Amino acid sequence: MFLPFAAGYYLAYLFRTINGAISPALASDFGLDAAELGLLASVYFLVFGLFQIPIGAFLDRFGPRRVQGVLLVIAAGGATLFGNASSFPELLIARAMIGLGVAGSLMAGLKSIVTWFPRERVALANGWMIMLGSLGAVTATAPTDWLLESVGWRGLFGILTLATVLVSGLVYIVAPEPVAESETAAIDRKPLTLRLIYSDPRFLRVAPLSAACIGSSWAFQSLWASAWLTDVEGLDRQSRAAHMFLMALVLSLGALLLGAAADRLRKRSIRTESFLACVGGLLILAEFVLILRIPLPSILPWSMVSIAGAATVLSFAVVADYFPKEVAARANGGLNLLHFGWAFLIQYGIGLVIEQWPSQDGHYPIAAYQAAFGLSAVLQLAALVWFALPSIRRLGKHLSRLVIGEREPPTGSMMHATDLPVLEPCEGIEW
Repeated sequence: MFLPFAAGYYLAYLFRTINGAISPALASDFGLDAAELGLLASVYFLVFGLFQIPIGAFLDRFGPRRVQGVLLVIAAGGATLFGNASSFPELLIARAMIGLGVAGSLMAGLKSIVTWFPRERVALANGWMIMLGSLGAVTATAPTDWLLESVGWRGLFGILTLATVLVSGLVYIVAPEPVAESETAAIDRKPLTLRLIYSDPRFLRVAPLSAACIGSSWAFQSLWASAWLTDVEGLDRQSRAAHMFLMALVLSLGALLLGAAADRLRKRSIRTESFLACVGGLLILAEFVLILRIPLPSILPWSMVSIAGAATVLSFAVVADYFPKEVAARANGGLNLLHFGWAFLIQYGIGLVIEQWPSQDGHYPIAAYQAAFGLSAVLQLAALVWFALPSIRRLGKHLSRLVIGEREPPTGSMMHATDLPVLEPCEGIEW
């Protein structure tokens, strides 16, 4: 059950992050500027995000085996078209087809985990799934550079076409069907609509932080980290590929570590939402280290940016607690829609901001990247403050009682600010 879906997610991650490696060749062959490169990379996120809800419904209705097997065939068609494209519009259409074809890869794997794993082990299993899948980001660095030198970017996409067809067959032949009880339960339950997902107070508190941090991390790693290392750090192609390889390796290991840490913290009654907020705070700190050019090895802040991209391990485990497993794919799709929607906006928006500065020999000045990355960091900070508002309010009330000398509750019943829940239980939708 596990490995076929991990292989599908591996391909999705490879397709997502490969633009950083092939963008110089595309810019040279098609004469693309920063905004066009940003649009080409981000259209994947746009299409991927738009289809999260319908694919989630199909996964809940027909099961991950059949849905994932069919979608990967579409991805193979997109890879074929991309490898044979002769114009920018053809590249866009092909990239959109690839985005649609792999749009269910993560959700199919998560659906299978929620269906066949015990609830208390979901975060750990998510960690293993994302760790193995994120090896696609590792492949998109030095190994891809080697293939580009050997067969070119068109030959590379021919190889990806064959690999995608192979994985599609593997999923369809090997993966099991969901148990019948899940389908019956899903029919008996009230259908989970977008309105119910996005009106759940717990979801509304966590989703902006998850989308802002994870989506930004994906946008950086799939395109703009490579551009920063070239234009700001002044690295050559070989050094940049080595840097991106280390970032991808950190991403892969980070997914496993985040899942294992969440599993241990959960046993100690520490909420996964709070752990997610800590990861988001560290991401913002890392971005400001880059923006302010603090004299640290750049691999350190960029590693934190990579780790934040694996925080889906945490946010999907949170969503698994909020909604019943029979509709888990639709709930995950609702969150993933925000992840990829944010990634599209940030990736394309960074290109638009950077383009406001004149380029010199295809390179943009440091100030352009500082302005674009700074805007992203400020938006993430706003999402973190929104997440923390309930705890801030409770802490404020506690401090006001101390100032005016009101009588406090008994010591045994006092909650520390760090132990406060994101929302009271009565504020959540009962299923």
